[in-house]
Amino acid sequence: MTNCKHCNHPVTEKYCPNCGRPTQLKRIDGHYVKHEIEHLLHFEKGIFYTIKELLIRPGKSVKSFIHDDRNRLVKPIVFVIVASLVYTVTLNFFKIKDGFISHSNNVGTPITNAIFGWIKSHLGYANIIIGLFVASWAKLFFKKYKYNLFEILILMCFVTGMGMLIGFVFALMKGVANIDAGAFGGLIYFIYCSWAIAQFFDKSKIMSYVKSTITFILGFLSFNFFMFGIGLSLDWLMKH
Repeated sequence: MTNCKHCNHPVTEKYCPNCGRPTQLKRIDGHYVKHEIEHLLHFEKGIFYTIKELLIRPGKSVKSFIHDDRNRLVKPIVFVIVASLVYTVTLNFFKIKDGFISHSNNVGTPITNAIFGWIKSHLGYANIIIGLFVASWAKLFFKKYKYNLFEILILMCFVTGMGMLIGFVFALMKGVANIDAGAFGGLIYFIYCSWAIAQFFDKSKIMSYVKSTITFILGFLSFNFFMFGIGLSLDWLMKH
């Protein structure tokens, strides 16, 4: 008999009956590293299944994640960060300057330019913030459906993550085949996100698609105004 290194409880098995910790950690080797990468990206929980479900039935799959089963889809925050990272790495690898989120350094103050530069370099985190703005408008426009802000934010993490994967496809087309369809890709991104939001709330009503489109536009506009406001405010404070 030995004592658990974490809680000092007597242990006779492979796991502590008090805290559940293993008595001996697995050796770090190639198998361990492979498992950790798979766990981080949630391949064993269906990243390709997640993409398929979000393409075909986004509303139903996200509702199922919220209400029934949270193990079949990739965790939403991990999904949006990984998808955004794939998109950003693809842009940088092929040296593609223009993406879905663009900002000219000739517009605004140095601080606003720095803020939007950070956004383009950290799309994973930026998309979560954008999702929060869109979710706030969706909470207002779809308030009768009784979803709270965090549940709608889960929807937006999945939706914007898929938007980044759409961007990845068009960036790949540009980098590999030199097919410049970025503007069309942006349109597909916009249509998909508006469609997916409407599917989540009520896919049977035309007004759901109208409200989801307005929601998405207002979310992006308010996000940009907010970031410009922060930049201008900081610039004013530094000058005074």
